[in-house]
Amino acid sequence: MDKRILFYIIALCIVTTAKAQETLHLSLSDCRGMAVGHDEDLRRAGNAMKQAEADRGTAIAAYLPKISASATGAYIAPDIDIMGMQLQMRGMYMAGITLTQPIYAGGKIQAGKRLAEIGRESSRENYRKTRMQVVADADIAYWSLIAVRWKVRMLRAYKAQMDTLLRQTQTTIAAGMATDNDLLRVQAKQSEISYQLSKAESGAELCNMSLCSAIGCSLDTRIVPTDTTITMQPSDCLSADIAMRPELGLLGQQVKAAEQQVKMARAEILPTVGLSANYSYYGNIKLNGMTADAAGNAVPFTQNYKDDMLVVMASVSIPVFNWGAGLKKIRKAKIEADNARLSLQKTERMLTLEAEQAIRNVNNSRSLVSTAHIGLEQSEANLRQTRSRHTAGLCSLSDLMDAHSQWQQAQSNLIEALTGYKIYETEYLKATGKL
Repeated sequence: MDKRILFYIIALCIVTTAKAQETLHLSLSDCRGMAVGHDEDLRRAGNAMKQAEADRGTAIAAYLPKISASATGAYIAPDIDIMGMQLQMRGMYMAGITLTQPIYAGGKIQAGKRLAEIGRESSRENYRKTRMQVVADADIAYWSLIAVRWKVRMLRAYKAQMDTLLRQTQTTIAAGMATDNDLLRVQAKQSEISYQLSKAESGAELCNMSLCSAIGCSLDTRIVPTDTTITMQPSDCLSADIAMRPELGLLGQQVKAAEQQVKMARAEILPTVGLSANYSYYGNIKLNGMTADAAGNAVPFTQNYKDDMLVVMASVSIPVFNWGAGLKKIRKAKIEADNARLSLQKTERMLTLEAEQAIRNVNNSRSLVSTAHIGLEQSEANLRQTRSRHTAGLCSLSDLMDAHSQWQQAQSNLIEALTGYKIYETEYLKATGKL
């Protein structure tokens, strides 16, 4: 093979491998920002805000006069006979401009404007709601990755301890101080740890891909979290106030929209008043005929007509009878408004309960962290003592392996408590609308 081709293939492989193993060191804030910038649902919510703003502009335009222009040309043949004269409209033209101004529409225009403003506020609340969910998903993926990575590191340390214990057991067997059964027990424990480690490493890869998906990175990117120091907020700063929840804002806007729909229905049975003005200019209309001159002789004549005109009109439309359809629409709209209020009341209760539960979860997880720290300190002290006693021949291999298992469980408990606290903290911020 040509050396240049071989060099090219090797370089391509190196570049591909480097790309596949790209590593990003990201803080929680970095992941949040990337998730917000990437998420498709959030971008759609942003587009909905733009649409609502355009609808509001359209509703405001309903207050303003509408102006339209028109131009007409016509060629009519044959000529029209009018009492012996010929009306000729071959190339007649007319141009005009019309202005229409609504004066009163039963409140429909005002209600339409308010509905558009309500739609704009609803789109903003929906954007906040979607953004909070995106941030919460990124937080959960971030702390889940940290938790699994810590477990992988802990299991590797546990495996190293078992490797050391295996060598010690082999040595004691050679000295006649242990049995083959002891060796088999250590080897079985090694196999169990290897199985757990394999599962944890696979879980770490899945969590890494989940975080990559949330923040919009390539799935083969390796994320290295930098916010691994976990601090806990004081419990007295937690409040169940849900005034900032976007769900409440959305339902509140729905109540306002339902009230405006009542006004829209009422407007259909009220009079409407409008004003219009039209200015037109026409020309190239000819009247051909015969007339008498001063001597009484018949002579032909042609009259060319071109002129302009202004027409101003006011109109009033009053609904008289529609078999009660308008009143039925009003009643239906009032019922829908009442349903919207009931939904708001129910949701407010449910969200308050959710916030209270979130506070309990944060406080409980704080207690679990404290308990897990104590448990780890105790298991480490027990492992040190048991290891010393085993070396001195004062306890069995079973006691030492039990001490190792207790240390591993205490480590696992602390990892779950710490990362669980951060996840519950995120859920609390989401439950109170502060995320």
